Amino acid sequence: MINKITPNIFQLYFKEFSSCIYLIKLNNQNILIDTGSKKARPELLEDLSKLNTKPKEIKIIILTHPHYDHIENNNIFPDAKIYNFNNINQLPQEILKQFKIIQTPGHTKDSITILYKDILFSGDTLFYNGIGRTDFPESQPEKMQESLNKLKNLNYKILCPGHVS
Repeated sequence: MINKITPNIFQLYFKEFSSCIYLIKLNNQNILIDTGSKKARPELLEDLSKLNTKPKEIKIIILTHPHYDHIENNNIFPDAKIYNFNNINQLPQEILKQFKIIQTPGHTKDSITILYKDILFSGDTLFYNGIGRTDFPESQPEKMQESLNKLKNLNYKILCPGHVS
């Protein structure tokens, strides 16, 4: 299912278990935030088709963290460069100038949150009604409050979390 956030940002969410995926059309580039689970792949491809976007037209993927429900469709975007906690500073300069990347450990040690204008893409750090789980082996529960404090001080109007329910 597709939810239009702004004229150039779309939230894709699915009947099958998956993270939300965000398509950002920016400077003639198609950017995805997360790629979702394999179970949601047919719905993802259908939604991209409805948005007149072919997998080959995705050039940048930004991963909020490495859980399977956020990364399993990376391989269907053959021309995309994938950015995550380890290489996020290598994003093209025109993108880095517009996106603020915030390290937000807690849900995982390498979680990131992205602020674009007044829109916060929070992955599994912050949801509409709570925070992400911190009981995984790779979680850092002691860091979650510090990460939430960073987000509390940001000026955003729209929250785009990694899951809607």
